[in-house]
Amino acid sequence: MNEIIQQLIKRKSVRVFEDREIDKEIVRKILTAAVNAPTAGNQQLYTILRITDPEIKVKLSESCDHQPFIADGKLVLVFCADCLKWYEAFLSAGCEPRKPGAGDLLLAIDDALIAAQNAVIAAESFGIGSCYIGDIMENIETQREILNLPEYVFPAALLVFGYPTEQQKNRTKPQRADLQYIVQENCYHRHSADELKDMLEYKSGEKSYEEWIQAFCERKYNSGFSREMTRSVNVALKQFDYKD
Repeated sequence: MNEIIQQLIKRKSVRVFEDREIDKEIVRKILTAAVNAPTAGNQQLYTILRITDPEIKVKLSESCDHQPFIADGKLVLVFCADCLKWYEAFLSAGCEPRKPGAGDLLLAIDDALIAAQNAVIAAESFGIGSCYIGDIMENIETQREILNLPEYVFPAALLVFGYPTEQQKNRTKPQRADLQYIVQENCYHRHSADELKDMLEYKSGEKSYEEWIQAFCERKYNSGFSREMTRSVNVALKQFDYKD
């Protein structure tokens, strides 16, 4: 197995970092890898915010579901889906562009997340761990205020980087579902209840599958933070309520 595939498979989220700074040249290489990611129409429909202000890091650690380790990150990046810069470029050049719509937002989110994953793998190649923070999509009004986000700019992902501690290096990566349940051929197959149980039962541990999935549903899917994320995304989508 080649080195890149090994890195992709072994990579896991890191939430505890050594008190060790990341060299400026390595940061530049990580960012360069990010901006060279695949992108729709070569538009690079994203803006990367590098957070260096300790106060902003602390604010994000609170606004993103109270996760203190965010403030300890040696490199903190917010990948914003950015539909504003091209829209303003069109306006400034005398074009008559339509206002950005939901389709533009989704395309920009794709661009932003592809760039983010490039940064993750580039960092991994230097022995630098990372963690995605999806909670940046919650509390949208607060995130906009912290990051000074204008209309048509949406925080798609927050990434925290640092050198992992030995404990984090040695921590077992959570198991993923078997390939047969994730990859389908040609068209979508709707899983039966038995197939879904076969796919997920390994997660239940010492509990029964039914007990585990009911608890997981309440802890994750029905949770307050999940509902808040949906509310925040709906607020953002209102900005992209395109009408032709």
